[in-house]
Amino acid sequence: MTPPGAFHLPAASDAVTAPVQQAYDRYERQAGRWLGSYEARGGRVFCGAGCFQCCNMPIRVSLAEALITARALDPGQEVAVEQHARAALDNARTARDDEEYVRRHRQEVGFCPLLDRATGACTQYAARPTRCRDTFSAFPAVYCEAGTWEKMTRRERAEYRREVARTPGTDGEWHFIAPLEHLSEPVWVAAARAMRAEWNLEVWGDFWLLTTLARDAQFMERVARGDGRGAWKAAAQAGLAHPALLEIGD
Repeated sequence: MTPPGAFHLPAASDAVTAPVQQAYDRYERQAGRWLGSYEARGGRVFCGAGCFQCCNMPIRVSLAEALITARALDPGQEVAVEQHARAALDNARTARDDEEYVRRHRQEVGFCPLLDRATGACTQYAARPTRCRDTFSAFPAVYCEAGTWEKMTRRERAEYRREVARTPGTDGEWHFIAPLEHLSEPVWVAAARAMRAEWNLEVWGDFWLLTTLARDAQFMERVARGDGRGAWKAAAQAGLAHPALLEIGD
């Protein structure tokens, strides 16, 4: 792995990141308009400064998004992100199923290292990936907290479902605001198209793993050549390859 701060992302990656950044900007404008209308109709969003109970969820991103985040990190953050990625890998290697993986990620791998726990703020807010941008809750933060659902009684779960079903903006099953997730879909499309156009392949996976691999010179060189097998080999040599966390599609 390249030492922290030693590898500068090639300018050629701008062809991949620029369309995603533009899609981010469009999303922010569209989401802002939707939120204004939603709140004017009496809807309520509980997310805000200092609220971070969703920041220990596993996140799937494109390499295009990870490149944007990787560019923004300072050397200390690079180290912390790599440590988090390796903890996620250890979890993926030993988890018996997806449910156990998610539970252990939230409770044991823990909060994103880019979160400032003292203030509840993201230290790289401007470079955050799509899933961090489009997750909004129509319920108080306790419902986003790891373990809340498991602690609820059968009666509490039934009441939760009834409340979700009558809350505007949800999908009727969970308390997250569905239209804001739907509005972000063009970001995923822009990322896929940009990667295909520039690299003739797509790379998707765990946020922290891809952000770490984005500064691995051998991995990025093979991606830039459209060499999916070579990119996987480079990731494996760096100890950062697992089929649940890294997907390379030629």
